[in-house]
Amino acid sequence: MPGQVTIRPIDSKGDLKKFVALPYRLYKDDPNWVPPLKGDALKKLIPGKNGWLSHAKQQLFLAERDGKVVGRISAHIDTLALEMPADQGFGPGCGQFGYFDAEDEAIAKALIAAAEAWLKDQGMDRVLGPLSASIWEEPGLLIQGFDHPPTIMMGHNKPEYQGWIERAGYQPVKQVMTYELNIAQEFPPIVQRIVQMGERNERIRIREVDKAKFDEEAAIILYILNDAWSDNWGFVPFTPPEIDDIGVMLKPIVYNDLIRIAELDGKPVAFMITLPNLNEAIKPLNGNLLPLGWAKLLLWLRKPQVSTMRVPLMGVVKELQASRMASQLAFMMIEYIRRAAISNYGATRGEIGWVLDDNQGMNAIADAIDSKVNKVYQIYEKRI
Repeated sequence: MPGQVTIRPIDSKGDLKKFVALPYRLYKDDPNWVPPLKGDALKKLIPGKNGWLSHAKQQLFLAERDGKVVGRISAHIDTLALEMPADQGFGPGCGQFGYFDAEDEAIAKALIAAAEAWLKDQGMDRVLGPLSASIWEEPGLLIQGFDHPPTIMMGHNKPEYQGWIERAGYQPVKQVMTYELNIAQEFPPIVQRIVQMGERNERIRIREVDKAKFDEEAAIILYILNDAWSDNWGFVPFTPPEIDDIGVMLKPIVYNDLIRIAELDGKPVAFMITLPNLNEAIKPLNGNLLPLGWAKLLLWLRKPQVSTMRVPLMGVVKELQASRMASQLAFMMIEYIRRAAISNYGATRGEIGWVLDDNQGMNAIADAIDSKVNKVYQIYEKRI
């Protein structure tokens, strides 16, 4: 008979490694799970390595049975999220759980209870989850789209987790979605006409970013992002430490022609970030850069050839969002990046998202370019 399960907070670097290692065992037979690079997964959990932790605190827990790790969870509090309006998702008293994995429902129930107890001790009275860990990282539980691997920076989990979380008393509060589309074919005629009209407008300039001026370009994008997303559900301002650390992580896969900034009358007013799907390159490495994984990845990074491109972020400044100009700029950036993705990287498929289920503007743009929802992630809420 198996022994009793114990839940304990982690208290050593060795525990951190166990925390990171668990999914490699639980998902080893799942053909659609993409093992992250272990070094990158570890950095996300260490203060000083993850800029988000400069304004957040977390407690990680392990579940063990007979000396074997059988589950994990994080409980965390984003101090900036506490300052946001409650009707935008977070707000005072709102903590989160994330990095959730378990062998069975009983373990899952015990892990969730431990996370809730820690959050309650910290003065929280409401929990959102799963969020692993920032809203800008991997929000929500996958509930639709298990039949294909996630793209870069998107999550994957076991289908049974949905029932386990809901039976632990959590209610759905928000969905985020990704859209997929065939980028090898041209967009519908109406979209092409909108792009052509924009090209005749001397006030508009769509430019590539300059990677040689990485910090300056990142500052422009950060300004637009924080303005454009400020009224969205779940918004928490992106901070300079976060953009610095994400910049270090993403800089190797930043390519000038895949990131565009739109200028109106010489002023930056919109941006679109597109990333080659790094998951296609790292999946065969099984989380390890040694002994030869680093060489294979370095070779891939020099001139990536991928089937899929992902658009993780785009935004238009708030003052333009209710105007036709907003959609025109979006279509122009999408079209220019579509062309570059095909001709320079061999891509045939695009993925947009995540997109909030009530983001009418972005959902309308996705519909206009004939894209379809391919994954749905559910965020849950519970009073404690």
